[in-house]
Amino acid sequence: MKKFLLFIGISVFSIHAFAQFESSKQIYESPKLKDAIKTHKLVAILPFKVTISYKRPPKNFDAAANHDQELKLGKSIQSSMYTYLLRKADNYSVSFQDIEKTMVLLNRAKYTDSLEIHTKDEIAKVLGVDAVIFGTYEQETTKSEAGAIVTTALFGFSKTGEGSITMQIANGSDGELLWRYNKKMNEGLLTSTDDVIERQMRKISRNFPYSK
Repeated sequence: MKKFLLFIGISVFSIHAFAQFESSKQIYESPKLKDAIKTHKLVAILPFKVTISYKRPPKNFDAAANHDQELKLGKSIQSSMYTYLLRKADNYSVSFQDIEKTMVLLNRAKYTDSLEIHTKDEIAKVLGVDAVIFGTYEQETTKSEAGAIVTTALFGFSKTGEGSITMQIANGSDGELLWRYNKKMNEGLLTSTDDVIERQMRKISRNFPYSK
């Protein structure tokens, strides 16, 4: 029993310490933000641009497969963010466009694979929205899964990598950047896309421009 309690104590302490190493968030607000969001009614969420890298590339690393994984993760972040915002819709002053409709409209305009060469006001016009949420997610794996499992078993947590998420809002009428949030984080063995978005959205809820 004593050993079990000691293990629980070490795990709780370790998880707390693990969280403390995450860097503080950085938030930018345009001087035009407050006036602009008063006119917003419908906002679209774009797939995030994702970069997956490795401190030591795994054996048989496949660049094409890695790129496919980046695209998949970008859409997964889009989906997780939409689900989070939809769950808490009553807390926000705007509605969020269904991501399936967003993707259909982007495909129809042949924008899906070329979002980076279009301005945000061009994208907003195609989608018929007042603003767009977009961003990046960079993930670097620093520890093998096997090593992470051993560390988790011993200490109750394991840092397997580092990530950085940037979430931005652009005005639909002119494409101007209105708001930007950036946060670096430690990634654990059991971290999922839903976990990442849930954790980050909770942290920015007090600063999210559309919060009532």
